[in-house]
Amino acid sequence: MNCSRLLCRNGLAVAAAAAAMWTALPAHADDTADIKALVKTMTDYVASQKSISFDMETDLEIVTTSGQRLSLESSGAMDVSRPDKVRAERKGGFADVEAVYDGKTLSLLGRNLNLYAQIPLAGDLDHLIDELRDKYGRPLPAADLLKSDSYEQIMSGATDIAYLGPGVILGQMCEHVAMRNDDVDLQLWIAQGDKPYPCRYTITSRTIPGQPQYSVEIWNWKSSAEPGSADFTFTPPAGAQAIEPAKLDNIDELPSHLTPKN
Repeated sequence: MNCSRLLCRNGLAVAAAAAAMWTALPAHADDTADIKALVKTMTDYVASQKSISFDMETDLEIVTTSGQRLSLESSGAMDVSRPDKVRAERKGGFADVEAVYDGKTLSLLGRNLNLYAQIPLAGDLDHLIDELRDKYGRPLPAADLLKSDSYEQIMSGATDIAYLGPGVILGQMCEHVAMRNDDVDLQLWIAQGDKPYPCRYTITSRTIPGQPQYSVEIWNWKSSAEPGSADFTFTPPAGAQAIEPAKLDNIDELPSHLTPKN
């Protein structure tokens, strides 16, 4: 690994010291019910907001067959108007994508490709999230946090639930919560105050070799109990070509040349 010896030594030393300190700490005194209530406060708050907009940064980690860990970074933004409208944008090193859902049709635009596809898909936000994940294999960023039943999604099978204390994400003071289930470890940073939105959500795989992580960081959060006024009408750019959804490749966070081959 081409890092300086000092940096490598210092980083490992800090990690080792932190691990030793955590191992030596007694069990946290906070009751599990209180920690669950903290998460419930966040999910209830998010689900109650008719209008939501935020900026986000995603970090998709992959592990090569030789064990090297690599991070793929993307930036984006999202507008939501419940019950059934979404506009999401994401730009990374391999794709520049816009998704617009008006409650009846999902439109996907590969800006860097000047190609778009449209899928008839009637339903609410929960239905859109499920269809994108289960049928099309293209989950929305932060989707677990936006569903009306996100508390059940997050807490299903959760064990080792712990409150780790306060933390700061992009200047926002947060409450840091961790838990795990059979497949993944989860961490949540929840904003303090009267707008307990999720500042960061990190998922660490426990079943994939190398235990890669996926993290979503959220800021510039705006929400309201009233429907938003964002435009959820899709207008293809000049010269963009309409194609079948199955042919709209290379718009995912994981590019095709880094996808494992069977």
